[in-house]
Order: sequence, then C-alpha cells, then structure tokens
Amino acid sequence: MPLSPRVPDLAALDLLLSVIELGSLGRAAKAHGISQPSASSRIRYLEQLVGVPVLERTTLGSRATAAGALIAEWARDVVEAAARLDAGIETLREQRDSRLRVAASQTVAEYLFPKWLMALRTRMPEMALALESGNSAEVARAVLDGRAGIGFVESPVVPGELETHIVARDRLVVVVPPGHRWARGRAITAEELARTPLIYREPGSGTRISFERAMTRVVPEWRPSVVLELSSTTAIKTAVAEGVGPAVLSSLAVAGELAEGTLVSPEVTGLDLERDLRAVWPKGQRLTGPARDLYSIAGRPA
Repeated sequence: MPLSPRVPDLAALDLLLSVIELGSLGRAAKAHGISQPSASSRIRYLEQLVGVPVLERTTLGSRATAAGALIAEWARDVVEAAARLDAGIETLREQRDSRLRVAASQTVAEYLFPKWLMALRTRMPEMALALESGNSAEVARAVLDGRAGIGFVESPVVPGELETHIVARDRLVVVVPPGHRWARGRAITAEELARTPLIYREPGSGTRISFERAMTRVVPEWRPSVVLELSSTTAIKTAVAEGVGPAVLSSLAVAGELAEGTLVSPEVTGLDLERDLRAVWPKGQRLTGPARDLYSIAGRPA
C-alpha cells in the first residue's frame, strides 16, 4: 500500500540512529560523509515530517528526545531491513556481473573474440562466459530475444531495435586456388568479378550482405550467380582450394592460407571491399558490467 507522506526517508532515519549512537551530530555527519549543516538540515526535515522534536542539543552533544528514542526504536528494524535489501541487491549484481552471454558472427567469433576474451579475463578472472556463434542475422535475433547481452556483427544492415557502434574494420578479399587464372598476378575488375559464379555464404551472412552491397554500388544491375552456398567459412575455403570456384571472404579468415600459399587473393580494381564490424545491444539499454568491459576492449585499436 502507498506509504504516508509523514514517513521519513531511510537516509534521515539512518542518520538519526547514528546521532544517538555517537552522541554528536558532527560525528554522525562525518560517519555519513556529509557536512554538519547538511546533517542538521536532514534532521530538521525529519522533525517537520513527524511533527515532534527528535533530538535535543546539549553542551556535550546531541541526545534523543523521548519521541526521538521511540522513533529510533521503530526505525532500527526498518534500517536493518534496508541494509539486508541492499546486500541482497549487491549479491544479485555480483552474480549478474560474474557471467556474460555473447553472440558473435563467425568472423568475429573465430578471429577476433579469442583475443578480446583474454583481455576480458585479465580484468575479470572469475567471470563465466557463453558464446553463441552464427551469421549476423542470427546474432541480431539472439540479442533481441535476450539470449545475449551484447552481440558483434559484420553486416551493414542492423535491425532498428538495436543500438549499433563500430568497434573494428575489416576488408573482404577474393580468394582462388594457386592454379586459377586469377592467381597469375594481374588485377581483375569489378565487372569481371560480376560475371563470375562464386561460392557464397548463406543468406543473412554479414560477409555476403557486405559484398552484395559493394557490388551493386558499382554494377547496379548485377545479381549474384551462385555456384555453391555454404554456411561455414572453413567449408568455403576447402571448396575454393579444391577448385569449385572463387569466393569472397574476410581477410581475417584467410590470412593463414594466404601466408601459406594454399589460397591466392587477386587485386580487385574499382570495388571498395572495406567494411565495419559492429557491436549491437537493445536500443534504450545501457551496457553494464562485463558487457561494457567487452565493448571497450573490442573498440580498442589492435
């Protein structure tokens, strides 16, 4: 039921108990981290609410009036209950801050998240973390459904119900096997790429969406010609190496193969394949605890 407006706030009741315990308004003010004038003002307001004096000042300090002692006796249970409530809430916060559920698109999950996790565990060694990996559309759904406290996507298309902030940059590259005609060192054009059937990630993949957007900016009438569609970056790399067809993948995902020479990346002229990697979380919410720490780690320059 609604409380009467005559009921003092907890801070005033707690201060009254401290004055009675310490015998001085000044000592009580110091214990509560406030000035003596602020403490006096708080006690005066309490007296206005209850309608009777609760303290009397003496040359030795302050002591409770008869009414003040009675109010203090009632207030003690209230303040102790509030302290238990505060301790319980703090326990809930500690439990919340000791675990984090993250959703991340495949490129982020496989090639960036392990480094972020190491940095996060350095800050919060007792934290438990669960990672859900999928394409960018699946990550957005996981965050919107509450299965993840924060997500990381590759797609430039993000639902309007999500906050989105850039945390890193990436570049898409065309990859072919060493024996392919594009592996001979010459640059290929965006138009030549547009005429070529490719191996693609599944619809909803951030890599696919980013590439299709880049292509239609240069060749508006272009439509993808799919030789094979796979949901795994590793499977696509294997298919490319076996000569099934070229593919467009994140430079992060193929750095090892390019260094070893098992895949080759020809230069593409006239096509901007740079893209942003983004953190997402529900609009209107603030990141707190380990989610906030992870966001700050992800956004640091490498």
